[in-house]
Amino acid sequence: MLSFKTFKIMELIKYIIGVSILFLLASCQNETNEWTYQKTIGLENATPIGLTIVDDHIWVSDGDNNQLIHLDKTGKQLFTEKGFERPMHITTDGKSIYVPEYGKDQITIFSGEKREILPLPDSLDAPAGVHYANGQFAIADFYNHRILFGYNDNWISFGKEGKADGEFYYPTDVHIAHEKIYVADAYNNRIQVFDTEGNHKMTIGKEEKMNAATGIYVSSSQIFITDFEHDRVLVYDLQGNLVQEISEGLEKPTDILLNDDILYIANYKGKNLMTYNQN
Repeated sequence: MLSFKTFKIMELIKYIIGVSILFLLASCQNETNEWTYQKTIGLENATPIGLTIVDDHIWVSDGDNNQLIHLDKTGKQLFTEKGFERPMHITTDGKSIYVPEYGKDQITIFSGEKREILPLPDSLDAPAGVHYANGQFAIADFYNHRILFGYNDNWISFGKEGKADGEFYYPTDVHIAHEKIYVADAYNNRIQVFDTEGNHKMTIGKEEKMNAATGIYVSSSQIFITDFEHDRVLVYDLQGNLVQEISEGLEKPTDILLNDDILYIANYKGKNLMTYNQN
């Protein structure tokens, strides 16, 4: 028969072992979930701004050279599509590519050799980013300091110039996910999150002292933002907690895309794409 004292000691030992195992598992999980550098995809003299993927092929908007670049899934450049006026953060519906033409104040729908203009209820002033998801569009209207959000023919506009929650100072990119609209509020140096009625829900990034939050991507569990002037990408969980800072190899990053567990980062000054995976 164990004494009460011996029993308590054994329970304490079990508790310590249990806590140690949990700590070890958590440490291993954190290491596993870190994004690490994989490879560089050169783009010659292109200056990448936006990224999207259609049928496992990568499309890159090259703002300085007024073109889209088409790459296969290995990163081999196939061809370029010219004739856009400063294309910015692009998106796709799986078939067509939606190109915000900063220099033409329009969203151009590009599908093969065909180009059309996305009909909108209001004029744009230098659209910097567009995102499509499940029939919904969100557009970052740069000089109007606002977001346009639409489903079919129903559009709303929200935001104005300012620094308070719900206001913008040159929004540059948007992403629709989890029934929310995530905004790269570029020169307020932060992320803002809204519901689909334009109500402010959360602000992220105040603690990290960003300098030009230019591109945004939201996965099933994480939020990625390019911190352009600080040569880094900040990774948050969906509650807005910082989980990682990616900086290896980055020079003025502008956009992020996750596909098949590979993270692509548009490296503007480096004139390349950097890829990362989780080991």
